[in-house]
Amino acid sequence: VQLQASGGGLVQTGGSLRLSCVASGRTINSYAVGWFRQAPGKEREFVAADSRSGGRTYYADSVQGRFTISRDNVKNTMTLQMNSLKPEDSAIYYCAADGIFSYSHYKDTRSYDYWGQGTLVTVSS
Repeated sequence: VQLQASGGGLVQTGGSLRLSCVASGRTINSYAVGWFRQAPGKEREFVAADSRSGGRTYYADSVQGRFTISRDNVKNTMTLQMNSLKPEDSAIYYCAADGIFSYSHYKDTRSYDYWGQGTLVTVSS
């Protein structure tokens, strides 16, 4: 599966952005999906995940209650709705997918085989 992320941009503190990740080649319904982010000088970190079965979602503590991950199997797209954005949310955001959801390692980048190219989010203070 190929992933193409979009929707990043510049937003003020407290604002909202909606990131999208379009899948091609295979139906996204076949995959567990996740969002990660990487700020300058930092390692890529987990943001949110959606397991393939059961529809359960998982979030980093830092975004819990502000971000929502979802998928549209008809449009073959996954999204990340980001509200109440903070300057510390500024990063390049990556979408990811894998055929197997790791309940023990879903926060680990190594649990995902497929990655989008990233989209830049900048939150001004």
